[in-house]
Amino acid sequence: MDRIWLRSYQEGVPAEVDLSEFQSLGELFENSVRKYGNRVAYINMGVQITYAQLDQQTKSFAAYLQSVLQLKKGARVAIMMPNVLQHPIAMLGTLRAGYVVVNCNPLYTPRELEHQLKDSGAETIVILENFAHTLEQVIGKTPVKNVVIARLGDMLGFPKGTIVNFVVKYVKKMVPAWSLPRSIDFGTVLAQGTRQQFQPVKVTQEDLAFLQYTGGTTGVSKGAMLTHRNILANLAQAYAWIKPAITEGGEFVVTALPLYHIFALTANCFTFIRIGATNLLITNPRDIPAFVAELAKYPFTVVTGVNTLFNALLNNDAFNALDFSKLKVTLGGGMAVQKAVAEKWKLLTGKPLIEAYGLTETSPAATINPLNIPEYNGSIGLPISSTEVAIRNDDGIDVALGERGELCIRGPQVMKGYYNRPEETANVLMPDGFLRTGDVAVMDNKGFIRIVDRKKDMILVSGFNVYPNEVEEVVAMHPGVLEVASVGVATEGAGEVVKIFVVKKDESLTAEQLIAHCRANLTGYKVPRQVEFRKDLPKSNVGKILRRELREGWPEQQ
Repeated sequence: MDRIWLRSYQEGVPAEVDLSEFQSLGELFENSVRKYGNRVAYINMGVQITYAQLDQQTKSFAAYLQSVLQLKKGARVAIMMPNVLQHPIAMLGTLRAGYVVVNCNPLYTPRELEHQLKDSGAETIVILENFAHTLEQVIGKTPVKNVVIARLGDMLGFPKGTIVNFVVKYVKKMVPAWSLPRSIDFGTVLAQGTRQQFQPVKVTQEDLAFLQYTGGTTGVSKGAMLTHRNILANLAQAYAWIKPAITEGGEFVVTALPLYHIFALTANCFTFIRIGATNLLITNPRDIPAFVAELAKYPFTVVTGVNTLFNALLNNDAFNALDFSKLKVTLGGGMAVQKAVAEKWKLLTGKPLIEAYGLTETSPAATINPLNIPEYNGSIGLPISSTEVAIRNDDGIDVALGERGELCIRGPQVMKGYYNRPEETANVLMPDGFLRTGDVAVMDNKGFIRIVDRKKDMILVSGFNVYPNEVEEVVAMHPGVLEVASVGVATEGAGEVVKIFVVKKDESLTAEQLIAHCRANLTGYKVPRQVEFRKDLPKSNVGKILRRELREGWPEQQ
């Protein structure tokens, strides 16, 4: 396809980016330490750490992995924490020591965690104490040998840290009982690591940086292999895109999305490390009043989020009263931004809500709207620098401009493939290097792309992928279920929620029983919000359940 989108680029954004500047994410971080050592890197729960302090802490963590645990280069280190200061310390320390980060959602059920630890081969895990009980249930069935336990107050100093840990455990009772005999405290790890010498490791662009898990079509999640080059490329692309609008060493970015999610990982963590920004980590963004109270304390310049988060903020009176005079950029991704939300955001803040699009498989950014657009335009933007887009039909042939087809992406940010899943990799990576996204899109004559449908059955709940097969597999485990199909249904504010259609085996089965069963086996956002019982489900001539027909209102056959 002719790269017509280049003509719509904001002035100063290049067609291609230089990928030779850094060889690894560790090298990029070290460059920022040299340039911005005294600047605050992260703030969480009122505690600040500078780039220089983060440098020392990540070295200590890395040295512990190297010298005490004696992990070999390429070893997998799982991290299962929300947005707390320990997260970037553990992650950057792992990467600097030449290991691979396996990000785990803290809300995983035992079943989900067991799969990911086994599939990745992780022998080490860093986990917040609040979720240790989940690990305890499955650790014996996984390769995990080393467990590092973090507590919410670990990095908050004395007496604040001690008080926080006491309140969390004994007053709010947010730490279920757990027993992991061979575990070690995060603070002890840093102390022991400080006594060891960090050994710099030669890491190349082709080395694996992350096994980033995304939903699986076979009912289990699969690890996208993201190399240092993949992430560095996406950082260079993001940097080129935002450079006209930001001041290096002068930005304050709000990180409410969890760092274990690919959007926050690349867009918030690494992109803004590169420019020496201060990152405000929000541990619990669902607590909107507390979140807004944090925002009120700081002169934030950049906010990223998903549509549901922006909508919740806009409906909070205290948020509406904040000072937005310093705000330069608001970036929405992870799910479609709704027009009503974008318009309200522009009216309140004076700045447009810029929509971006990407996938775990593209590290994630693939398209972004120019930062100088005057208002919401309903598109996912233009292909970013060094990125090609093709709109293809079912036969893999490019369609004419303006026609619908599957959005396919090629660029240095596209993953190496799925870990130990050659067939799944072959299904999405075409011989010419283009990645099938599963989204149906059109491109206009200026290069702007609009998503018009979804080719695959994936459900998008508040920016997180939910694959119907996984939900169906869990529902089908219930002895009262004969058949099940799951689909996404649009709701006001949340984008989509999961709905299941169930044919009963046991007539006494209730929706409440099914939802309780799902809660025990699925992360919260995957749990069905709607249950509809049917006498039968629509099927193809070979017996495959037709989800699309259910989405389109297939009538029950009487």
